[in-house]
Amino acid sequence: MTNLKPKAESRSDEAEGPDGGWGWVLVGALFVSTSLVFGLMRSLGIFFVEFVQYFEESAQAISWISSTGLAAQQFFSPLGAALCNAYDARVVVMTGGCLAALGLVLASQATCLVHLYLTMGLISGLGWGLVFTPMVATVMANFTRRRTLALGLAFSSIGLSSFAFNPLFQLLVEMYAWRGALLILGALSLNIVPCGALIRPQRRSKAPVKVDSESKSSCAAALHRVSSYLELSLLCERPYVTYTMAITLLNVGYFVPYFHLVAHSRQAGFSEYQAAFVMSAAGATDIFGRVMSGWFSDLGHFRLIHLLSLWTTLAGVFIMLLPVSSMYGSYSALVVISLLYGFCSGALTSVVFAAVPLVVGVERMMGALGLLQLIESGAGLLGTPLSGLLRDITGNYITSFMVAGSFLLLGTLTMTTLPHYFSCTDPPPPQRRCLDNKNKGLHSEMEQMNSLPSDTNHREVE
Repeated sequence: MTNLKPKAESRSDEAEGPDGGWGWVLVGALFVSTSLVFGLMRSLGIFFVEFVQYFEESAQAISWISSTGLAAQQFFSPLGAALCNAYDARVVVMTGGCLAALGLVLASQATCLVHLYLTMGLISGLGWGLVFTPMVATVMANFTRRRTLALGLAFSSIGLSSFAFNPLFQLLVEMYAWRGALLILGALSLNIVPCGALIRPQRRSKAPVKVDSESKSSCAAALHRVSSYLELSLLCERPYVTYTMAITLLNVGYFVPYFHLVAHSRQAGFSEYQAAFVMSAAGATDIFGRVMSGWFSDLGHFRLIHLLSLWTTLAGVFIMLLPVSSMYGSYSALVVISLLYGFCSGALTSVVFAAVPLVVGVERMMGALGLLQLIESGAGLLGTPLSGLLRDITGNYITSFMVAGSFLLLGTLTMTTLPHYFSCTDPPPPQRRCLDNKNKGLHSEMEQMNSLPSDTNHREVE
């Protein structure tokens, strides 16, 4: 009986979360790693024009480079989550940092677009997939009441890096050409490795692996083990599937401005540095939006799903207004709309991830984030090339931004079909109770199994 009390206390502590301490160190690690993942992705628009001129390819073909990297990052996220459930998140993140740097270094020696697809897209994307989901899940596991604020502070690095990286990358391209710039980016990506080293090893509470001890060698047990690591049972639950579809639609148009707004600004007649400043301005308000959204969401005045719907709708509207603001050569109008879009796009990011535990429960958060990234990888793969294709057909980016914004509005409409969406209070996570009942049943069975040998021994002694 004395051994059962500390276990129960530790479970309650893990469920509540410390909301501080070493968790804030992990927030700093997530701050740096996300800047070197998504902050770098957002700033690849600087290389877009250089690649078009060097390889003499269409905008659609060049767009597949960034889309492949984004899709690979999201496609391999379940692999990162499964490896963390099976082994250690620290090793997984450090390995991802090395792969991200390797892909960028190899991309600096590319001689054709296929090389960039494989290196900058596939290899670096694999590394980013092993970094982002484990880092986010680790930070979320260390917070409860201030979870959205912690994510907002950590994700503010994406806007900060977008503000700093665009003019920096433009300067690097002018000084060292695009090959030298990619080589420097590979060296910067190695800073992800010490960020992963800050993750403390945690005790894993995966019961399904220990239950089937009698059939470890069977194929069914192996499939059950893989399914438990990936949390594939979530794909049969309507709330999670609906939420994932909404985020997938959102993801189709979310990254389009970050890849094509620079090219659109230059096509509208603005200089290179003016075009880069537009993205930097959006990155500045992106920082403010992430922090303010995290702080306001944790006040509890509104449900997270309602706030996510609000920010998604506004972001979609402002994406559709981006080309309209520059149709008559008004640079100030373009900057203002970019500022508003940056705020809304930053505000919705932290809420997207903070709402996942409310849908599936804290216990399956790692697998839920991995599957979410996997499903929306198709949207990330098609969104930017679709925008490039529309540009090649129409000759400008007006239709591209209109279609991109409409996908965000479709995502908002999909969210309205979630169960209890129009309720003013969050329903309790249904899966948490199911898992608790399963864990109680497993513990009772284990106690009975442990008590049987002692009873038989007593009878033998008698």
